[in-house]
Amino acid sequence: FMENELSNDRASIVPGGRFWIHEAKDEGRKRMTTAPENWTIATPRGEVSAIFAPAVRPRDVVFVAAPGAGGHKLDRSMIALTACLNARGVDVVAFDFLYRERGSKRPDAMPVLEETFEAVVADVRGRNIAKHLVIGGRSMGGRAASMLAARAFECDGLLLVAYPLHPPKQTEKLRVAHLADVRAPVLCFNGTRDEFCEPALMNEAMSMVGSNWTMHWVAEADHSMHVLKRSGRTDVEVLDEIGEATSAWLDALG
Repeated sequence: FMENELSNDRASIVPGGRFWIHEAKDEGRKRMTTAPENWTIATPRGEVSAIFAPAVRPRDVVFVAAPGAGGHKLDRSMIALTACLNARGVDVVAFDFLYRERGSKRPDAMPVLEETFEAVVADVRGRNIAKHLVIGGRSMGGRAASMLAARAFECDGLLLVAYPLHPPKQTEKLRVAHLADVRAPVLCFNGTRDEFCEPALMNEAMSMVGSNWTMHWVAEADHSMHVLKRSGRTDVEVLDEIGEATSAWLDALG
């Protein structure tokens, strides 16, 4: 999924009228993209909303992304991730799960999350946006995608950001049983301060999966990919690290 001269683009997306605004630092100017599209997607249990954010210069990859349990498709973390990937040529479809559409804070059961994810992917496939399709998301959204992938769900890759290996302070409740069944290429990002992912336990889990898994530790980052000032890094630098690593991973997939 080779990148086409996107390495110098760094973007942040903010609502700007009908457009997402991308800033290309090497050019010292702002470039407008195609306006994002708001979609309504039918699932077996009801409709969900989604937004399609196209890349500035697409590389024929679309990422179908789900948010974490307490988030939504346009929360700060999802917007940042979308911007990061858009700037590197990846089209993004971000969506909300059914419980969010109902105004509830209680996530649906995992089978319902998977069913919803599957319906959204089917809709995206039908739109013929890009040749290659990657699924994943943040925290619980990524976990739901991994459960799908473990059932041999057809996709070209799995991109996980802040995989919730266990609930905070409950390291005995590991969510690892299905990981070895994932056969698609996987890129997983976790911060070394993530309270949902004890590094030693995640490294142990990685010893039991195949070579299709790539684990990327983000130094000093927490579950929100936030770093403290004393780390000497900024959240923008962390996002840039995620973007560059994802770009390289997509290149390696061919």
